[in-house]
Amino acid sequence: MPTYSALTTLDSREAAEALAEALEGIAPEPTGVGCFEIEDGSGRYEVGAYFEEEPDDIVLALLAAAHGAQPFVVSEVPETDWVAHVRRELQPVEAGRFFVHGSHDADKVPQDAVALLIEAAMAFGTGHHATTRGCLLALDALASRGVQARNVADIGCGTAVLAMAAARIWPDPVIASDIDPLAVEVARANVVANGLAGRVQCVEAAGFDHPDLLARAPFDLIFANILKGPLIDLAPEMHRHTAPGGHVILSGILISQADEVVSTYRKHGFDLVDRNDLGDWSALIMNRV
Repeated sequence: MPTYSALTTLDSREAAEALAEALEGIAPEPTGVGCFEIEDGSGRYEVGAYFEEEPDDIVLALLAAAHGAQPFVVSEVPETDWVAHVRRELQPVEAGRFFVHGSHDADKVPQDAVALLIEAAMAFGTGHHATTRGCLLALDALASRGVQARNVADIGCGTAVLAMAAARIWPDPVIASDIDPLAVEVARANVVANGLAGRVQCVEAAGFDHPDLLARAPFDLIFANILKGPLIDLAPEMHRHTAPGGHVILSGILISQADEVVSTYRKHGFDLVDRNDLGDWSALIMNRV
C-alpha cells in the first residue's frame, strides 16, 4: 500500500502548531502529523503529514495559504524495511569508554568498553547523532576527572542512552524523562534490554514537571540533549534543580547557538567547564557555582 507525505515550512512555532492541528481534521485523514524546528539555525519550522491515500492538493493549498506556509510538497513514499535499512547503515559508535551498538554488532564490543545496546527499531537518539555522542564524551570526561554523580537526571531522554551510560559507570539509580510518551516506552524497553531495570526510572514529563523528579532534586548531574529554545527556557529550573557544585551536560545546539546558551546559563549561576564541537553541533559541560 503506498504512503504519501506532505511537507511544508513556516516562520514561527505558533503558526506551525496551528497548521499541524488543522491538518489533523482534513480528509483523507492523515495517519500522522508532526511539527519540528529545523535544525539549521534559521528558526523555521517544518510541518509534515503522512497519508494512506493521496491527499487533496486543493485542501493542502488552502491550508498553506491560510497559515502563511510555503506550498506543500507531496511525495509518494517508497515501501522500505526501515529497520533492516538502519541496521545496514548504522555502525557502532565509540565515545570515550562507551560503545553504542545494535544486537547485530554485539560481537564487535571491545573487551574494556562500556556497552550500550540500542536497537535500530528504537532510534530516538541512538548515539549516532553528534549531539548524543558529544554528551557521552562529556560524561566520559567528567568521570575521567574523578566526578561521581550520585543523583542523575536525563531530561528529554529519547532512548535513555545517556541515563543508561551514567547507570553503567555509577552505582546509584538514575531518572530519565521525556515529553513524548512513545519515547518513554522506548526508553523503558531499552532499560530492560540493557539489564538496568530498577537502576533507570523513566517518566513522562515536560522539563522537571513530575513529582518523582521534584522529589529527587537537586541533582549532581543533569543531561539535557534537546534544542536551544527549550534549553534557554529551562535555565532557571536547571539552576534550581542542580546541586551546588553539580554539573549539567547540554546539547542539541548548533555551534552558532552555543555562545547564547553559555551566556544564558552564566546569568543563571553556571560556569562553562568544557565545550566540544562535533560537526555542526556543540556539547557543553557547565558547573553550578
